Amino acid sequence: MHVLYLSGWYPYPPDNGSKLRVYNLLRELAGHHSLTLLVVSEDAPASTPPELTELGRVVHVPGRRFRPAGRRALAGLLGRTPRVLVDTYRPQLSRQIEMEMRARRPDLVIATQWATAAYHDDFGDVPSIFEEVEIGAFESKLATARSALMRLRHRLPLIKWRAYLRRLLPRFRYCTVVSRAERDLLRRLVPGYDRLEVLPNFVRVADYRVAPPERNPNELIFAGALSYPANYDAAAWFARDVFPRIRREEPEARLIITGEEGDRPLPQSEGITLTGRLADARPAVANATVSLAPIRLGGGTRLKILEAMCLGTPIVSTSKGAEGLDVTAGEHLLIGDTAEAFARETVRLLRDPALRRRLSEAGRHRVDTTYNSTIVGPRFRELVERAAAAP
Repeated sequence: MHVLYLSGWYPYPPDNGSKLRVYNLLRELAGHHSLTLLVVSEDAPASTPPELTELGRVVHVPGRRFRPAGRRALAGLLGRTPRVLVDTYRPQLSRQIEMEMRARRPDLVIATQWATAAYHDDFGDVPSIFEEVEIGAFESKLATARSALMRLRHRLPLIKWRAYLRRLLPRFRYCTVVSRAERDLLRRLVPGYDRLEVLPNFVRVADYRVAPPERNPNELIFAGALSYPANYDAAAWFARDVFPRIRREEPEARLIITGEEGDRPLPQSEGITLTGRLADARPAVANATVSLAPIRLGGGTRLKILEAMCLGTPIVSTSKGAEGLDVTAGEHLLIGDTAEAFARETVRLLRDPALRRRLSEAGRHRVDTTYNSTIVGPRFRELVERAAAAP
């Protein structure tokens, strides 16, 4: 079977959660079906890395960054399609899909996230999957709005997204979501639509067999690009409201933040190091005493938590950060939703080696038995084959 896989992320190197999901799913398909990966993104290397060429043919179309104040985005306010999709639409991608259909008609199209699902009209009658539908981020903005004006500002786009979903989803044989929470939200927004499949984020456990870690005492790590708004909000909240509380209790505590720094400064605080993007963040996470997920915004599930569990690094998270994962507070990780609670749980973990060992062992076991590629991968392949064969 030949699969045309569309992605709005260039999936290598897989240095954020979205890229890692695409890369892992491609690897699951490559050994069983032929692949053409069609990427629309702003970033792409000068030449295709061998890690992708060994999976299949790769075609890149330059993407376009969303410009909220641009002419197309403003015109999109008056249309039925969400304006981010209007503004970022690339005719080049539409033409490339048409060329792919003529050159070698695929048996199935997989469109990842909104960036490529919006091109559904170009698929013709080829069966398709909308991979990773996510609407929770919009709900999150509405739920955390602090004024009536902000609630209105976030409610109006959500109304448009809901209407767009009702038109879009029936075009696909199946749609996947990363968690039951996301599935339940979609069912509420699009009543009657029942072709939703929960396909959780997952990791290839063998990829995380790094050298035995040398834990750096009192070292905390937050692995996430600050160019992503939810990560910036998390890091800024932690640096401003949480970390000073920890330092008062544990003056030797240090915080490492990996990933792109973005263009917004963090609140000033001693003991914080920004590494920028690392070629491989796994050793840094493995060597830290505690991994942090102080997430307050967004949707989906956090691959950074699964990666830390796989590496045996115990985690402190907010409820939002752990949302959608089959984990239990006190058993697989610690939870703190206020600055005081997050600081308290982090200090507790820094001071208690036995607790760190217990959480580390339980986290690894949870990944092995629930979020391992050996479990999720076959489910994905079965869904792909079922979608291609469905009448």
